[in-house]
Amino acid sequence: MAHSTRGNYKLFIMLLSLLALGGCATTQGPGGDTNDPLEPGNRFFYGVNETLDGAFVKPLAEFYVYATPEPVRESVNNLFGNLGYINVILNSFLQGKADDGWSDTARFLVNSTLGIGGLFDVATDMGLPSRQEDFGQTLAVWGSGEGAYMYLPIWGPTTVRDAPGIAVSTVTNPLFYLTGAALYPVTALGIINTRANVLEATRLRDEAALDAYVFTREAYLQRRNYLIFDGNPPADGYDDIFNFDSGEGNGDMLRVQ
Repeated sequence: MAHSTRGNYKLFIMLLSLLALGGCATTQGPGGDTNDPLEPGNRFFYGVNETLDGAFVKPLAEFYVYATPEPVRESVNNLFGNLGYINVILNSFLQGKADDGWSDTARFLVNSTLGIGGLFDVATDMGLPSRQEDFGQTLAVWGSGEGAYMYLPIWGPTTVRDAPGIAVSTVTNPLFYLTGAALYPVTALGIINTRANVLEATRLRDEAALDAYVFTREAYLQRRNYLIFDGNPPADGYDDIFNFDSGEGNGDMLRVQ
């Protein structure tokens, strides 16, 4: 059963990548500076995700935050962050940032050993900072255009350029190869942990935004621009929706909705 589930999940990731490649032909949106030619379909999937989130994921995340002591939640967050850090290492090197790549490698090894599998972040205090690199950023460094904005079922916001990174981040995460009885609870914990990290961000969105879909889209695109330019994006004439220097959680905003 576990192997069947993994097979279905791999197929789903492959379909997302094919969707991204197929969308490369659509690069010019009908209105304004935001490239969202797929807006009707995007809004539909946004509504579906919001409905599922409100019915299942958000209540579980709220209960998780209520019932779990903060130090435990921090360790869980550290664990999943460390498991996903192989993707950061890979893309640091692919972007030609060799010094960052070696630092990222050292960070992963330190936290995986001294940090007991990543439960504790001891690397930061040793001068090995956390970075956020992914294949979408790598494609941008290689000169790939952003392409159309897309809102995918289950996954959430992405672009034509960022979508193949879903597959890369998945296959570089050791959890992708997990089988047996631990597969389902660990996967569920990962989803709930991710959603718990953005509870406050989504609350602010719901309170402040006249159009939550547009707010989500602009926040995502600004965040991606910020990451691609390593925190120094070119001036675009308007303020960032969020202060992205405040922490890592904003980078996952609205990823699970």
